[in-house]
Amino acid sequence: MKHATLRQLKVFRAVARNMSFSRAAAELSLSQPAVSAQIKVLEAHVGLPLFERLGKKLYLTAAGGELLHYSGAIAEQFREAEEAMAQLRGGASGKLNVAVISAGDYFFPWLLAAFVDQHPGVVLNLAVDNREEALRQLAENATDLAIMVRPPDDPEIVGEAFAPHAYVIVAPPWHPLAGRKAISRERLLREPFIARERGSDTWKSMHDAFGTQARAIRATMEIRSNETVKQAVIAGMGVSFLSSHAIALDVRVGNLVVLDVKGFPVVRDWYVVHRASKRLPPVALAFKSFLLADAARVIREGPPRAGRPPKASGPEAERESKPRRAPAARRARSSPRGPPGYKISSSD
Repeated sequence: MKHATLRQLKVFRAVARNMSFSRAAAELSLSQPAVSAQIKVLEAHVGLPLFERLGKKLYLTAAGGELLHYSGAIAEQFREAEEAMAQLRGGASGKLNVAVISAGDYFFPWLLAAFVDQHPGVVLNLAVDNREEALRQLAENATDLAIMVRPPDDPEIVGEAFAPHAYVIVAPPWHPLAGRKAISRERLLREPFIARERGSDTWKSMHDAFGTQARAIRATMEIRSNETVKQAVIAGMGVSFLSSHAIALDVRVGNLVVLDVKGFPVVRDWYVVHRASKRLPPVALAFKSFLLADAARVIREGPPRAGRPPKASGPEAERESKPRRAPAARRARSSPRGPPGYKISSSD
């Protein structure tokens, strides 16, 4: 193995990912014979076959499976080394791997846009899923950071709060409880609920919010998608406990209303979460610092207005804040004109 090269490992991983020599060749912009030749040389270094063909399908051998595992660790080490060198050269760059629970996808792009505006060299890899899937990605080292409301009570996990997160009760505008003040929870619990699925951050937060009364929730449907939950509520199938981020636009356009229920909104925090043993690459450390320092403000201000670029920061902001002089030709055209020989002073 000491004579194997990174190029050979890259070709091997492409073939293993595609389970096809031809698709790997297309992905790497190589010819299929060139890919086959690289794999043959690597197998000679290993001393064992890495792939076997059964019928028309390609499979990894036991040796191939082991090498795929270790080659992934090697690729990760080189990625971290590359990002560390980029940090030493100045500024965070590289690939930012982050997972966010589905309620966050209503505002998280604003945070990414603001961060990339400060760090133009960053490439984003964003996964949006429920809490359990985000934690699985952390455990399998498939992501560096996860954004959620309820970090697990686990010494192997680090979670730091960076912004408040409100949950509300929503209904269609024509619902009998719409417009009523100080609705009791007992009255609310007589309504059917459209709930997020068990295990999701929203489902757990709902049960925490209602405490011992949670047993009285009549969840007639459990759905994995916030969008589908909202459509079910709009259709009159029940009320729902949802993130204020998820329903803001629907309330603004009149599809949903927020019910005035005693004890609501329920405010929790957004957390940035990672494994305690994880050596975060510089770009992930920079993004975590950005979240802790600026995320609450960015979320509060909302998305940039249409046609207006995000606010610049640092030296760019200073340059943008200075008034710009129009080109001489434009100044001449826009200045008031007097008779020949007449000079217009600022006092005029």
